[in-house]
Amino acid sequence: MKLSAVLKTSASNLARAAVGAAGGLALFFAISGAPGQALAQDAAPAAAHPAIQGQGPALWVVKDADSTLYLFGSIHVLRPTTGWASPRVTQAFDSASDIWFEISNPDDQAAIIPLIQQHGLSPQTPLSSRLTPEEVAELDEAAKAIGASAAQMDIMKPWLAALSLSVAPLVKAGYDPKSGVEMALKARAEAAGKPIHGFETLDKQIGMLANLPDDTQLAFLRETLKNYDEATTMLDTMVSAWAQGDVATLDRVAVQEMKSDSPELYKVLLVERNTDWANQIQTLLQGSGTAFIAVGAAHLAGEDSVQAILKSRGVTVEPVQ
Repeated sequence: MKLSAVLKTSASNLARAAVGAAGGLALFFAISGAPGQALAQDAAPAAAHPAIQGQGPALWVVKDADSTLYLFGSIHVLRPTTGWASPRVTQAFDSASDIWFEISNPDDQAAIIPLIQQHGLSPQTPLSSRLTPEEVAELDEAAKAIGASAAQMDIMKPWLAALSLSVAPLVKAGYDPKSGVEMALKARAEAAGKPIHGFETLDKQIGMLANLPDDTQLAFLRETLKNYDEATTMLDTMVSAWAQGDVATLDRVAVQEMKSDSPELYKVLLVERNTDWANQIQTLLQGSGTAFIAVGAAHLAGEDSVQAILKSRGVTVEPVQ
């Protein structure tokens, strides 16, 4: 059995907030297939992407006397037919000696499975003991869409169950975590012999969700059960804005929704991490050379974006036209 998992993108409360995580958490790909492998097995290779039509997704550059750092916002799950590799992105990538992602090994299933088993499973507190009979019935019905049952998911913690269930409508609509931006760029970097680095680790990203308060995790699962059929519409809007370089719409859909509907997730998934990454980028500027940085697009939109934090510290960040 394979339980691919991506973060929820629905139109209600906490679940709606998670649309930002589709462009803000590399765990989106890393966790794909892992819950099922923690119980069974399976995985597949990354897919290639066609070239973009028009200008494509936004790109920024940070420079000083001897350093050039490109900032590119990615979407962690896409349809294989979504084009994003614009000439300016390709040129920036090719000019870089080093490549940076949120995590350096989003496809390392050998690393993710033990973490899922450690942080995502809780057989001593089954889901059925925490949900109403009606919710257990909803869980069972939703689980059928990913080839599972409520009984099989009973040992999962709420955050992992919500992630696992969220894949159904997205896959049905043609989305695939293995078609995300990172996988294509990682393959190109490896083929070119470019060193790959990560701002974070898989362990840290999983910990962000696993350490959410229990009531927050349960709310996430309940909203997923109520609204998972609406996931595709919101993600379509976000991807369309991203692919056209429409940062304002991306901010509204992926960032502001999370900020207003779930301030706690907004702080944990975006603000705190953006601040940490800005620190690391400033450290990179103290060295020399050219680097290409690809992180979730939600991190590069809004008033608390990586660029906004850098600008507030006197660092010049400019869009690449």
